[in-house]
Amino acid sequence: MARSNSNDESCEAAQWFCVRTQPKRENLAAKSLSQLEGVESFCPRLRYRKATRRGKIWWVEAMFPGYIFARFSQDESARAVLHTQGVMTLLKFGDSVPAIPTSFIEDLRQSMAEQDDDHEGMLTLQPTVAEGDEVEIAHGAMQGFKGEVVEILPAVERVSVLIEFLGGKQVVEADLFSLLLPNKPLPE
Repeated sequence: MARSNSNDESCEAAQWFCVRTQPKRENLAAKSLSQLEGVESFCPRLRYRKATRRGKIWWVEAMFPGYIFARFSQDESARAVLHTQGVMTLLKFGDSVPAIPTSFIEDLRQSMAEQDDDHEGMLTLQPTVAEGDEVEIAHGAMQGFKGEVVEILPAVERVSVLIEFLGGKQVVEADLFSLLLPNKPLPE
């Protein structure tokens, strides 16, 4: 029983830390860390559609490129964490390795779960455009034309844009992913 008490104490001493990873190796580092005893890892990721030559594809990348979060007892596991595949170092300020508040990690996980139940640890980004928004066409034959969104066609991820062309106003359909969208304030 004394052994389980010491394990309980080490669990209580465990804190979240920011771990710097090798470039583009965040997911590998998180998986490797999660295999260590007494270490929990969290690699929040963004998922979004991107237009490519092959068409629109889903793209996944780290929310914080080059960084993940790991929960462990610094006294017991720091050495093992530092020697894990994909890990470069712990985030430091001078000689101090600051702990990340558990509430920050819980809030981040909660907001991601509320937004996308199907993809744990991922935040799915969707382009948002509304009728009346001023946009610029970024790709295709109409590249550089600016106009106003007059209709949203969500089923086909297209919008109707009113542009000035050939001396008059014309309505053209554009792929939602070919538009430069307006900057909008984040909801509170």
